Amino acid sequence: MKAIILAAGEGKRLRPLTENVPKCMVSIFGKSLLEHQLGVFEKVGISDITVVTGYKSNSITIPNVKYYKNENYDSTNMVETLFCAKNELSGSVIVSYGDIIFERSVLEKLINADEDFVVAIDKEWNRYWSARFENPLADLESLKLDEGGYIKELGQKVSDFNEIQGQYIGLMKFQNNGIEFIKKFYQRAKDESKKGFNFLNPKIPFEKSFMTDFLQGLINVGCKLKSVQISNGWLELDTLNDYNVYNSMYKNKKLSQFIDLKML
Repeated sequence: MKAIILAAGEGKRLRPLTENVPKCMVSIFGKSLLEHQLGVFEKVGISDITVVTGYKSNSITIPNVKYYKNENYDSTNMVETLFCAKNELSGSVIVSYGDIIFERSVLEKLINADEDFVVAIDKEWNRYWSARFENPLADLESLKLDEGGYIKELGQKVSDFNEIQGQYIGLMKFQNNGIEFIKKFYQRAKDESKKGFNFLNPKIPFEKSFMTDFLQGLINVGCKLKSVQISNGWLELDTLNDYNVYNSMYKNKKLSQFIDLKML
């Protein structure tokens, strides 16, 4: 088992905290986001860890980690960042966004899932998003499941809470036949885009494709993406408002309703 952390992002919405460091190196609860993640991976026995950097990459100097750099971080998105580390895509691979932290139990659920494509989703999304946003629907995205708990749709803008059966958190696993499939699927999508059409998301250039576009593309060609369902136990640090909300909750001893920091 290995892990790839996607940490190329600048984090413009976290300024001024990201003026001198990338998003993943913003400190909260005494450690950077990246250090929190590495600690959790270590505790579950995952030591083969790759970090894909980009913005302010020289500020990430944590030892015993493999590094790749997305040189085009400012003009690309998560899919291209992941495939900067395509040489590490073998065996069983956890892929994590660099701007989240999560409890060991969340990671263990993902590790224990047997399917080729596994995606963590938060079933208690409503109360978490309500604590972060005055208008949660402005940030929320669709996520629909079939009766077997496989994802049918994700990543679309929504106008109705009924379109949401969970929220994608930026944590997934590929393994077995899924690894070779995603590598071939990525190359196919990239080749098609050179003809002028991005079938992952026709509204944007291929290089700017979101990870949810990639996952939906897999669904569209018949891949079965199993949801691993959690009830909070994680945080996303996306904006300065998130940072202030979490620190206020921590100070007032209310953070435990969403995450147990002792389980990081």
